[in-house]
Amino acid sequence: MSIGAFWLIILIFILIFAHLTRTNMKESIIGRAAEKAELQKIFESGKAEFVAIYGRRRVGKTFLIKEFFEDCLVFSVAGLAKGNTRLQIKNFYKTVQRYDSSLKESPKDWIDAFDILIRYIESLGGGRKVILLDELPWMDTPKSGFIPALEHFWNGWASSRKDVVLVVCGSATSWMMDKLIDDHGGLHNRLTKRIFLRPFTLSECESMLNSMGVNLSRYEISICYMILGGIPYYLSLIDSGKSLTQNIDSLLFSDDGDLHNEFENLYSALFKNSDDYIKVVTALSEVRGGLSRSEVVEKTGIPTGGTLTKILKNLSSCGFVRRHKDIGDGKEDIFQLVDFYSLFYFKFLRDRHSYEDGYWMSIQGTSKFYTWAGLSFEILALQHVHQIKQSLGISGVMTSEYSWRSPNAQIDLVIDRKDRTVNLCEMKFSEDDYHIDEEEDAKLRRRVSSFKENLGKESKSIRLTFVTTYGLAGSRYNSRVNDIIILNDLFK
Repeated sequence: MSIGAFWLIILIFILIFAHLTRTNMKESIIGRAAEKAELQKIFESGKAEFVAIYGRRRVGKTFLIKEFFEDCLVFSVAGLAKGNTRLQIKNFYKTVQRYDSSLKESPKDWIDAFDILIRYIESLGGGRKVILLDELPWMDTPKSGFIPALEHFWNGWASSRKDVVLVVCGSATSWMMDKLIDDHGGLHNRLTKRIFLRPFTLSECESMLNSMGVNLSRYEISICYMILGGIPYYLSLIDSGKSLTQNIDSLLFSDDGDLHNEFENLYSALFKNSDDYIKVVTALSEVRGGLSRSEVVEKTGIPTGGTLTKILKNLSSCGFVRRHKDIGDGKEDIFQLVDFYSLFYFKFLRDRHSYEDGYWMSIQGTSKFYTWAGLSFEILALQHVHQIKQSLGISGVMTSEYSWRSPNAQIDLVIDRKDRTVNLCEMKFSEDDYHIDEEEDAKLRRRVSSFKENLGKESKSIRLTFVTTYGLAGSRYNSRVNDIIILNDLFK
């Protein structure tokens, strides 16, 4: 064997080992299949990449990037909460120094700071180089010149290199949207990819809890989801040595619970001028099906215009609000609060200043619990439409989803299919098999009849679909139901 052939074989083994290492590393990240596939494409693109990852506080943006790019992350810095310009630049420079202690020049401004970073990156060898600027909004202090310096760093240096992946993160959704994603200045159209990191699905929550040694039934996981949402950080606080009910009491209802004051921190971290955002979500929390824009104006006193447009857009962009059409009830979009933690806060936490020990335990099985669980289960189903379609066997069928209401009937989820079929979905929370009685049957007949009247001469097949916890109890009215989706199906 020639020396050249020997070294070629060695190189092949090195590449295979590197690939397997990356594959194993990626598999250690729970869920996030679509995001990991996207990041892999970015890594392998062979060109400069400028990636913005945004999403609500505690959803796992930083963890995903650091874990996925662990073996090629050459620089990572996070902005300082409430730090002034001098401290932000000093923190940036000191972080560069931890990577390369030979850099001694102190930066006078952000242009200097990025220039020092450039010199450090240029001193490295070959291979892909990932740069993470975390909590980017905190670095952009008033009159600091941060944005022009970032523009210069990308436009004047990074964009021309084939080995650089610049990743920026931030929980401050309003800043990320205004200054980066929807920017029309120097960074306009410079992003090569933007990734909105959504909360975990039920299945991903189950995987995370299992990895923590937290053994809950799927019913309990669904209750947990309807309180905390699929937020990885919130889930990480669950104590495997306690029951779910005990965990909720200690995390949310105890004065020193880790999530007792999360509401105030959540909105102030995400949005500039958070008071107006809180006014909007407070108004939305009071109406189960949501409000039109004009109704939001009426309830909040915020004038219709650019400010309200931005608030509603940002709330929708980060998944707090579902924006949809109510077909059959006017032309205005409807805005519905669907953030589980916020809904739980308004229902149980906002108006109470003290709690007796075991408060959450004490309301199990009460009408207050069932009222909350019924609405929350509807939203749970709305956020798992993909799994519902999969269970119905229509994953490959083009659909549109909307709500529908008439003066005497309302359907929260309509799946309108391109095969001229409509699934009218009834979401019913129950601790046991759901029983359809005579009164319920009459309501179902009215809803289906009203919807058919709305279709007019349009010919479509109507399928009544029940989404419920465990299925249907024996009843002579069950034959009216065409499809049954149970909680286990939402875990697919």
